[in-house]
Amino acid sequence: MRAFEPLFTNPHVLTILANFWPRKYDTSRFPIEVKLVRTDPDTQVRIQTQRPSAAPIGQVVLLHGLEGNGEAGYIHSMAWDVLNAGFIAHRFNMRTCGGTAHLSKTIYHGGLTSDLLRFLETLDREKSGLPVFLIGFSLGGNVVLKLAGELGQTKLIRGVCAVSTPIDLAAGVRRLQKRDNRLYERRFLKNMRRRLFSTGRYTRAELEAARTIYEIDDKITAPSFGFEGADHYYATQSAQGFLDRIRVPTLLITSKDDTFIPFEMYEHPAIESNPFLRLIAPEHGGHLGFLSKRGARFWLDEVAIEFLLDVLKPVGRACAR
Repeated sequence: MRAFEPLFTNPHVLTILANFWPRKYDTSRFPIEVKLVRTDPDTQVRIQTQRPSAAPIGQVVLLHGLEGNGEAGYIHSMAWDVLNAGFIAHRFNMRTCGGTAHLSKTIYHGGLTSDLLRFLETLDREKSGLPVFLIGFSLGGNVVLKLAGELGQTKLIRGVCAVSTPIDLAAGVRRLQKRDNRLYERRFLKNMRRRLFSTGRYTRAELEAARTIYEIDDKITAPSFGFEGADHYYATQSAQGFLDRIRVPTLLITSKDDTFIPFEMYEHPAIESNPFLRLIAPEHGGHLGFLSKRGARFWLDEVAIEFLLDVLKPVGRACAR
């Protein structure tokens, strides 16, 4: 694996630059197929699928982060790279995301795995014989890790990659409330309020009354799913509680200077004791900000593809340590 040499060392610069870095690809070879998948009687989620030019060697399901969707920049670049590596790319939009606010009676949350599980079951019923991998970004990483832990030993997925993931949701939310993250939290809140308002289930006054992500989760997210408030939601839905049960090769990628995620959460004992888990933690990278100074600009994509191909080797380790 190529060592990460950051384009810049300031985590805020990397976080912002990576978000807005242009991804100009000629995707005419990989037209997008859009379909809605019903995951329960009251919910449909949007899937954007692209297929490689040659016979595929596997399938990759990509999950976006908080208030993201299948059009996020990091999804675009990763989809492009997995397609060129020979995989089918499925961009999974969590419920109410990607223009689907009217297709669900509830919103998504950071530990909601049932929708993703239903989609994986539809792939399994297709009996393509192709291995399925999950790649989750930020909050989407928490979802894929939690599902992998819930499934344990499974044939539904061959491997998992989680990037810049708040495996301790409470610690992540507390970090976002710090002064140096104030602009980010305001942006997240603006997008959350807009999406929640578009569902038609909340008034502007209700949404404006929640002035932090914690308050949104405490007053809206938690009650929507029967949690006893935000603290109960975070405690039960954080991936850290499921890491020791994962039984498929799993790669965790996070930077030690992630401005959203205290690196201390990655001192969780399961990361050391579970042989299916591997952690890559460069000193720099910000949040999803792995822009490389040399070689391929999107170092993250390169590492993820290397991981997928390594897992597919006929004989190999559960996860190359």
